[in-house]
Amino acid sequence: MEWKNIYRGMLMGASDVIPGVSGGTIAVLLGIYDRLIASVNGVLSKNWKKQLGFLVPLAIGVGTAILLLSKLIEWLFEHFPGPTQFFFLGLIIGVLPYLFHKADAKHSFKMNHVILLVIGAVIVGSMVFLNAGEVGVMTKLQPSDYILLFFSGFVASSAMILPGISGSFMLLILGVYPTVIGAISNMHLDIIAVTGVGILLGIVVMSKIINYFLTNYRTGTFALIIGLVIGSIVVVFPGWPSTTNLLLLSIVAFGAGLFAAYILGKVEYKDEA
Repeated sequence: MEWKNIYRGMLMGASDVIPGVSGGTIAVLLGIYDRLIASVNGVLSKNWKKQLGFLVPLAIGVGTAILLLSKLIEWLFEHFPGPTQFFFLGLIIGVLPYLFHKADAKHSFKMNHVILLVIGAVIVGSMVFLNAGEVGVMTKLQPSDYILLFFSGFVASSAMILPGISGSFMLLILGVYPTVIGAISNMHLDIIAVTGVGILLGIVVMSKIINYFLTNYRTGTFALIIGLVIGSIVVVFPGWPSTTNLLLLSIVAFGAGLFAAYILGKVEYKDEA
């Protein structure tokens, strides 16, 4: 078991609670994205024990963070939304040098790869124009509501595993984010189970698609991934703070995010330097 994946999973799980921040982006930051995709696809292979040794601690970390940190992240997002988003903005920008290094962009990128990068950035960046207004918690659920929750989980996890695209943001767009977060906070097992099955199925399906492209078109896939991460900067950026105190706090949070990305990059990419 790769037990250090617990802390990696906790970082991914904490980010997935916040609309606009992608767990896939954090996986890229940690240098485990392609390994994560390969492990999900290898669960049913002859090396299933090795893959589970990677995935189980990661899943423990994700689940622990969602259960224990969801209230904290919600509190920060409610009371300090700007500085919180600036922290993640720093993380996202801080990971880009490592991404370009991992893709060996200086030597391998050609014009078609640059075009893919721009396409990825535009796809994610355009999400800032989508309507993601807050809606109420669903009560007295009908069968159609459970179908919606399953479908929402599938769509959200498919987005979640792509860097730059937030699964929580997709839940907001679909109108079920408050219901799902409330279910996690209050342990409504029926909602958690239905949405969870959708999430698992979405991860399996999308990981197979991504694994195919990583295996056969690695440079082009990394170019697209970098574009998705760059595009998420537009989505996460909360706007300039309205007061001097908020501006100073946001600058500190942004710097902390950059520093965290630098430290994590040094630790996680040390073998690739």
